[in-house]
Amino acid sequence: MSDVISQGADEELVQLELRLLLEGIYQYYGLDFRQYAMKSLRRRVQKLVETMYLDSISSLQARVLHDPAWMERLLGALTLSVTSLFRDPAFYRALREQVVTMLQKQPLIRIWVAGCASGEEVYSLAILLEEAGLYDRCRVYATDLNPTVLEQAKAGIFPIHVMAEYSRNYLQAGGTKTLSHYYTARSQHAIFHHSLRRNLVFARHNLVTDRSFNLFELILCRNVLIYFNPDLQARVHQLLFESLDNQGFLALGLQESMALTPHEADFITLDDIHKIYQKSEL
Repeated sequence: MSDVISQGADEELVQLELRLLLEGIYQYYGLDFRQYAMKSLRRRVQKLVETMYLDSISSLQARVLHDPAWMERLLGALTLSVTSLFRDPAFYRALREQVVTMLQKQPLIRIWVAGCASGEEVYSLAILLEEAGLYDRCRVYATDLNPTVLEQAKAGIFPIHVMAEYSRNYLQAGGTKTLSHYYTARSQHAIFHHSLRRNLVFARHNLVTDRSFNLFELILCRNVLIYFNPDLQARVHQLLFESLDNQGFLALGLQESMALTPHEADFITLDDIHKIYQKSEL
């Protein structure tokens, strides 16, 4: 019985430490992770504690609140996303066939990639638009909470050893050239051409606390909402709704959906498999 009580007390202590860490980050740095999905967030925090050989979340909190370098390290752990060029190739094929063709009539196409991480999704989209003959009419805003990964995305430099996998994804997504057409191989890196970056704007934006900053014809917010609790998801759905122009398009992650959201009735489902929606005309 004493072991069971001890385990319960330990669990309560970990939960308390985590809440205090998140509250401290919010109060001191203004970054609000308090409504993130706790299971995923706790797993990432504890992994960092173990990786850095700390004895508790409280030890991590002390370092984070007294050393911005530790906050940057924690931010990287909390916002780390699994991504690749043309990840989920079938999604990009659907985007090419169902959305890009409908954007042909637009004289100016504003696109927001929310939660762009290290930029693979942004460059995938730029290539798709280039091949559709639309890129010169586009301005793509790529935003993320983490300034470190934003700098990586802006540079457009990726390890050369992943390009074979990315090339396969590109072809499966309906690519019409070769992926190597868009980058220069140098040493151990692939550097995307400046011409592909000409219409990309990278900026820091916090989906939790920041407001809409434009009206867009297309928004990609993929594999971000799964890390938020239901209340925060509803808030971000409101932000996305406000940021879309009439009859604009919204793409979510494969595990995400407009179903049972506050704005479910305001969207037409274009592709339920690949989670592509169109905002109804007001």
